[in-house]
Amino acid sequence: MTRKQLASLLFSAALLLALAVPAFAEDPATADVPADQPQAEQPAAQAETAAEEPQPEASAQYTYVALGDSITAGVGLTDLKFNLAPIGYDLAPNFQGYSSQCYVAKVANSLGLDRQHAINLGLPGLMSTDMLDLVRTGAMPQMNQPSGTYYVYPEYQEYIRNADIVSIQIGSNDALVPCIVGLGNATNWKSEKLANAVVSGSLRNFTFETLNSVLNDLSALKLTRAESAATNKLLTSGMKEICSTAYNEVTANLPQIVQGIRELNPDAQIVLLGYTNPVPLLPAWADYFSRLNKFEKELASKEGLTYVAIPCAQTAMDGHPTVAGQSYIGRQVSRALKKLVK
Repeated sequence: MTRKQLASLLFSAALLLALAVPAFAEDPATADVPADQPQAEQPAAQAETAAEEPQPEASAQYTYVALGDSITAGVGLTDLKFNLAPIGYDLAPNFQGYSSQCYVAKVANSLGLDRQHAINLGLPGLMSTDMLDLVRTGAMPQMNQPSGTYYVYPEYQEYIRNADIVSIQIGSNDALVPCIVGLGNATNWKSEKLANAVVSGSLRNFTFETLNSVLNDLSALKLTRAESAATNKLLTSGMKEICSTAYNEVTANLPQIVQGIRELNPDAQIVLLGYTNPVPLLPAWADYFSRLNKFEKELASKEGLTYVAIPCAQTAMDGHPTVAGQSYIGRQVSRALKKLVK
């Protein structure tokens, strides 16, 4: 494999790194930023659009609860709220204090729901097995070592019990986490600096400067022949194996998550949020997300659920939806929920 080919493959892999990790770009000391604080970097057009969105009504007639991972939580947005925890991070402040730019906020605005009736239970790094544990018991039994996450929220179940509509967004990390670990092992963790650059958010917005920064970090890896071969294997056949295993895990866990929600709340309407592929350069990923979308459609049809496709959600270089991507997801979900509440 030539150096140019390796750079191309590693650049694609770099885009995987932030989505599975608790990727909080903010300093913990300034993490609890008010959701309505002006965003200095927000484009004027986006600021005007946000200002024009309808404000929530004083009271709401139903409750919407969004389950998910970092995409739902709003990682990558500047006003994500979290606290440091003894192990990992505490996202409880984000349940109702979530970013005004995340898709849950867009749905709330569209449907006239206040923060007590539109709940964001997005948890960065969450995998499908973790969500199943939270639905069943309100806690992960132990820390997820590969993803570095550990969540215990007894209120998780209570939110579901009180919901009229529950949406589920899960599955990306089931493949991303082992891919990140595999890349670290293949490079003897020389890739850690590149991973940290992506996770920090410094490469989130694409420019020629950020592209050059990534390429410079790639050049600095100086992989040995064995490391280069291991990386090449991971990004070809290895990635395919990881995605195949992840598909089996998600498709086994998702029906059980649905069942667990119904046991907590038999009357809740359940919405399955589809997948968008942030790394289209990797064929294994394109196949993975395509198969998951097909599975969700079939599951929704079989179980009387609502499936919401989000194929055009724009993502940043860290793999998370951009502000425009979050707005798009919000519009897709809002259309589906308006039909349900009618």
